[in-house]
Amino acid sequence: MEPYRLRINGGVLSPGELKYICEAAEGLGLDAISFGSRQDIIFPEEIDKEKFSQFDKIQFIKPKRDGIENIVSSYVSADILPSTSWLTSDRYLYILEQFKHDLKLRINIIDPKQRLVPLFTGNVNFIASESEDYWYLYVRLPEWKKTEMYPALIYSWDMDKVELAIEQVLQEEPETIETLFDLVNDAVETNNRTVDKPLEVPFYPFPYYEGMNRFGDKYWLGLYWRNNRYDLTFLKDMCDLCAESKIGKICITPWKSFIVKGVPIDSKLKWEKFLGSYGINVRHSMLELNWHLPVNDKDALNLKKYLVTNFDQNDISTYGLTFGISNFESKSYHFTSVVIEKNKKPELLGDFIIRDTYNLLYAKNFDPNTGEYIMHVQDVDKVELPGLLMELSKLYFEQLGTQREEVKAVEAKKETTEENVYQCQDCLTIYNEVFGDITQDIDAHTRFEDLDETYECSLCEAPKSNFQKKLLVK
Repeated sequence: MEPYRLRINGGVLSPGELKYICEAAEGLGLDAISFGSRQDIIFPEEIDKEKFSQFDKIQFIKPKRDGIENIVSSYVSADILPSTSWLTSDRYLYILEQFKHDLKLRINIIDPKQRLVPLFTGNVNFIASESEDYWYLYVRLPEWKKTEMYPALIYSWDMDKVELAIEQVLQEEPETIETLFDLVNDAVETNNRTVDKPLEVPFYPFPYYEGMNRFGDKYWLGLYWRNNRYDLTFLKDMCDLCAESKIGKICITPWKSFIVKGVPIDSKLKWEKFLGSYGINVRHSMLELNWHLPVNDKDALNLKKYLVTNFDQNDISTYGLTFGISNFESKSYHFTSVVIEKNKKPELLGDFIIRDTYNLLYAKNFDPNTGEYIMHVQDVDKVELPGLLMELSKLYFEQLGTQREEVKAVEAKKETTEENVYQCQDCLTIYNEVFGDITQDIDAHTRFEDLDETYECSLCEAPKSNFQKKLLVK
């Protein structure tokens, strides 16, 4: 059964919206809702479609049938995790508001300085750059085998326009990022900016995201339920408490949990009493929180419990690591450090009992943002998994020390690396000879002196004479 889902733009909704959804779920005969890995809401049981018309504010979606996708965003991490300075909560909301059409592609709108929301799990991935209101764009269309960087930075207020143009040129089946770039450029006018340096994604361990935590003069609350079935009565009462505490937004995470930001200091005790009255546990072990499981998969949940119990009994730390379970029926993109992949059983005649077998994969450098997975072992029995996962955890911590030394070495090298670039004095756009300017068909490694005198700034169209030579220290 494919469950009905509700698209939640960027994983952000108001307490009033969540309460309406809970009331709709009750009206459809449910007692709980679940959260999906793309920050959507899932109705986890069979529901009566004839009653949909009673809830006209909700669009009920079956993604495989309807072809409608959700936007993932790292709004949930704003203010509480490391962030790009210009990418505020308000900026996220303004950007998300642009996307009003039914999306045919998965979209990610992500800050690369946080680790809670994966970067490259969409077809169209906007990754914040250091330049205010400009985004790297990484594309992996449904038929492409790998993610490619779009050769221009995208302006914040062009993001919806560019994504819609990408959807509309899909019928032309672009096979390369260069072809896609040309088709989109022909279709829409944008304020693109030249890519003047590659995207840098710093390594951060996976954060602890549960419980009541202080930030500034307020608190944020992370809530996780092991079975991903969130009781409707509890959620409705929580929404009322949000309204009473003047909390405007609730944020869903890709880890089937949610975060409430902005709990006033003088409301903290009231919130703690509220959670206590429902018997809510808000201090699960990190061993519990760093797992991604298929929705409504009891076998995966039982396997997770078995493995977590083994980790706990052996006093194993998995700080910074994330784990995912996938199977032959519901294989999806991976975004965890380690993946436990259940194999399909062979079809045999007779009463033979075949035990389940698993493969273990881990991301290159244990960083899922690399998108590269290495096969560790294949076709192993369930009882072998705890020992093998502990082996991988030790390998991770050994590499972690090496990674930190490498980062220090790179940073030390950067301090002594200098490069000449040319900067527009009006809008500060940089022309870097290493990258050229693909927005104007200028090849990489083209010297600034060799540019035609009619060359103009790719952003503000200032003349070539407006550029000044600068020393870029890396």
